Amino acid sequence: MKNIDQAFDLILSKLNAWGTYLIAMLPNFFVAALILILTFFIARFIRKGIDKLFGKISHSPTINNLITTMLYIALLCVGFFFALSILQLDKVVVSLLAGVGIIGLALGFAFQDIAANFISGVIIAVNRPFKVGDMIETQDYMGMIEHITLRTVDVRQPTGELVRIPNKMVFENPVTNFSYHNMRRVDVPVGVSYAEDLERVQQVVIEALQEVKGRVKSREIEVMYDEFGDSSINFKARIWITYKRQVDYVLAKSDAIIRIKKAFDANDILIPFPIRTLDFGIKGGENLTEQLETLQILAKNGKQSSAN
Repeated sequence: MKNIDQAFDLILSKLNAWGTYLIAMLPNFFVAALILILTFFIARFIRKGIDKLFGKISHSPTINNLITTMLYIALLCVGFFFALSILQLDKVVVSLLAGVGIIGLALGFAFQDIAANFISGVIIAVNRPFKVGDMIETQDYMGMIEHITLRTVDVRQPTGELVRIPNKMVFENPVTNFSYHNMRRVDVPVGVSYAEDLERVQQVVIEALQEVKGRVKSREIEVMYDEFGDSSINFKARIWITYKRQVDYVLAKSDAIIRIKKAFDANDILIPFPIRTLDFGIKGGENLTEQLETLQILAKNGKQSSAN
C-alpha cells in the first residue's frame, strides 16, 4: 500500500511540475504560434513577389515554379525551427536536422530513378531544347509536346495517344525536334518510264509543285534522280514547307502526289507498272517453245487414253 502511495505521489508531482512548466511557457506558446502564422503569410507574399519577378526574367515556368517552391519551403522551415527554439526545444531541432539528413540519404538511395528524372527535368528546363507545342521524336515516340514537368515530358502522338516519357530517357537519348526551325522537307519518291525525257520530267514536276499547300517560297524545289529501277527511273521531288503539326507534313505530301499525277497525265508522262521479263533461252535454261510442245503432246496423249 505504501508503494502505491509513493507512486501516486510521484505521478502527482510530475503532473504538477508539467503544469507549472506549461503555465510558465504559455507566453512562449503564443509567440511561437504567432511566428508560425506570420511566417506562413510572409512566405506566401514573398513567393508571389518572386514568382512575378521570375516571370519577367525567365521564360521557363517549370524552373520558376521550382525556385519559388523551394524558397517557400525554406522560409516555412526557418519559421518552424525558430518557433521550436522559442519553446526551448533546441535539442529537438538538432535531432530533427540529423533525422532529416539521414532520411534524405536513405531516400536518395531508394529513389534514384526519381532523383535522376528530377535532375534531368531541371537540366531540360534550363537548356530548353524544346518547348510545349513542339513536334519531337525520341525513343520511337513521335508527337506534340503537351506538358513539361520535372518528372516527365507528355507527348501527344498523331494517332491520339498520350505518352508520358520520363525525363531521364529524354535527357539520355537523341531527340529530334521537327519544330525547331518551323520548316520541314517533304520527299516524294516517283518513278518514270525509261522512254521519257528526264529533263522535261524535271521541269514538269517543278512547275506542278509551285503551289503546294504551305510551301516555303524562298526554298527551291529539287528534283533529283537517284536510281535505275527494275521498270522505271526513280527520283525524289523535294519541297520545304511551313511546319507546326504533323498534319502539315501529311497534307503537303498528299497534295504534292496529286499535283504530280495530274501534271504527268496532262503531259503524257508514263508512270510504268512493274515489269518482269522471263527468259527461258538463257544458258543453263530450257527453251519455252520446246516446253510448250512437250505439254501439248502430253495433253493430246491424255485425251486419247481417256477416249480408249
